[in-house]
Amino acid sequence: MGLQEITKLREMTGAGMMDCKNALDESANDLEKAADILRKKGIIKAAKRADKIAAEGMVQVKTLGNTAVVLEVNSETDFVAKNEQFQNLVNELADHLLQNKPVNLADAEKSVMGNGQTVADYVIENSGKIGEKISLRRFEILEKNDSDVFGAYVHMGGSIGVLTLVKNCQNEELARDISMHVAASHPKYLKKEEVSAEDLKREEEIYHEQLKAEGKPVNMIDNIIKGKMNKYYSEYCLWQQPYFKDEEVRVEQMLKKVAGENAFIEKFVRFELGEGIEKEQSDYLKEVQEQLG
Repeated sequence: MGLQEITKLREMTGAGMMDCKNALDESANDLEKAADILRKKGIIKAAKRADKIAAEGMVQVKTLGNTAVVLEVNSETDFVAKNEQFQNLVNELADHLLQNKPVNLADAEKSVMGNGQTVADYVIENSGKIGEKISLRRFEILEKNDSDVFGAYVHMGGSIGVLTLVKNCQNEELARDISMHVAASHPKYLKKEEVSAEDLKREEEIYHEQLKAEGKPVNMIDNIIKGKMNKYYSEYCLWQQPYFKDEEVRVEQMLKKVAGENAFIEKFVRFELGEGIEKEQSDYLKEVQEQLG
């Protein structure tokens, strides 16, 4: 175990250095297990960990009839991401994906654009013109029927993009509002029935250890955990979340009240720029020392 792992755990949890060191020792240097250990001991309370968002670029959402796409294109710097040529490239890629509907990234990269180039070659060519490495990182395409509606929302020029498919609904403004809600609330699941057994077990174990540490009576712990799991559902499941425009009602209740009992959200896709990518951090002191010899 080194300083790098301790620093990473501190960034994930906000816990103190010695607490992080002890948790890493106890978990055999497993970051996820160490974070759980800190939660069980009550050292950190939050279920969400602040993962670093580092990559630059742009997330875009576009629709064409009954087809819609959300995609992320990365650049090395924020300066290039604001460049008109880069933004035009993102829009061209979005149009191409809408029209050709590739099944995955590999299929997309070898598909041929209107100018005769493959997507991969076209991105490389634009990288040379713009002067930075550019990559089509990911995309997802959704299809709907005439009786359905897309909710498309892009936050702050491309930092977050959300695409939502609402069935049995024609209210585009409502669907867009739901996508805005998803952008702000970051649900992991559509509804509580979709929460994985692994996540359920993990959360219940953490709550159990916390309550034991707090000295709660054993015969009360199960009921308290049920209440905590309901709170978990309201935080991570879109259907159960309080609606951002009226927190007195859940998203499911709001949708059925406005669009009718047959309306439901079939799927949402939320891309946040750079999530899961760690940008290499410059060690300026080391660079200066190396330059000075």
